[in-house]
Parts: sequence; structure tokens; C-alpha cells
Amino acid sequence: MQPIFLVGFMCSGKSTLGVELARQMNLRFIDLDDYIEQRQGATIVELFARIGEARFREIETEALREVSRLHDVVISCGGGTPCHGSNMALMNRLGTTVWLTTGTERIVSRLCLPEHRVKRPATAGLTDEQITQMVHDTLSKREPYYSQAQLKFDSTRIETAEETIETAAQLKELLLAVGR
Repeated sequence: MQPIFLVGFMCSGKSTLGVELARQMNLRFIDLDDYIEQRQGATIVELFARIGEARFREIETEALREVSRLHDVVISCGGGTPCHGSNMALMNRLGTTVWLTTGTERIVSRLCLPEHRVKRPATAGLTDEQITQMVHDTLSKREPYYSQAQLKFDSTRIETAEETIETAAQLKELLLAVGR
């Protein structure tokens, strides 16, 4: 089976839902950010600080090309992955792309959690109000890229383990229904 690429904004559930989807479909799960961190020996925050966003995006594209050659895998992409170079076209050509959508308020509430603030370069040091503005601004810029995904799926209901299991089962059914 070709790769399944999960795309969407930060905290839309790409990793949370991706792990459960992979489990239910008996596929391997790869978080692209984790993959990059392992290869580079540094966190995403450290990479952004050390080499800047432009070089990070080059490394990210190289990593995406590597994992896109794999089969029987669910890949959680970073929020900005589809928005650079020809990454979205690559994913659409080599696999199935799913845009995970979540309401802006839910994204903001997740991003404001302490564990999310420290691991995301875009939110480090921002107030709740600044995070809200950043989400609105960035999401409006990224939606044209996300909307190129082959499938669109509401990933709002992943707050509990039970909700995540149910939501992953719904996504699995959608993927099977469209022959993916």
C-alpha cells in the first residue's frame, strides 16, 4: 500500500490520530518531525534556532522524499511541510493525502497547553492572544496548500483515548471506501 500522508495545521491531530490509524490498519507510523530529529540529532526547535527556517525546510523536504518511498506506512507531516516547494505535489503523486481539519478554537486551546508551547518554534514565548492571532494568520496562508489534499477529514474529536480510537476508525473507513 502506498503511504498515507496526514497534513494539517499544528495540533490538528496528525500524530495522535496517525498512531491510532496506523495501529488499526496494521501499518507503520512515522512522524516526520521525529524522523528529522533522529537524523539530525537535534530537536525541531534547536534546528530552527541553529540553521533557520529556510535550511530546515530543505532538510524537511529531503526527509519527506525518503519516507515517501516507503510502503504500508502512515506519515504525520509537519504543519508547514505541504507549503514548501513541491512537497504537496510529491505526496499526492506517491500516496494518499488527508487534510485533517480542526476548529481554530480547538487548535488554539491545544497550542496553549504547556507541553505544546515548549516543542513548537512558532509558539515559543507567545501569549495566548498572540497564539490566537498566529493561528488565524498562518492558517489562512496554509489553507490553499492543505486544500490540495485528496481527502479532507474532521479531526476535532481526539481529546480522549476513546474519541481517538473512534475517530481513527472513521478515517480508516473513509480510506477503505475510496480504495486507499
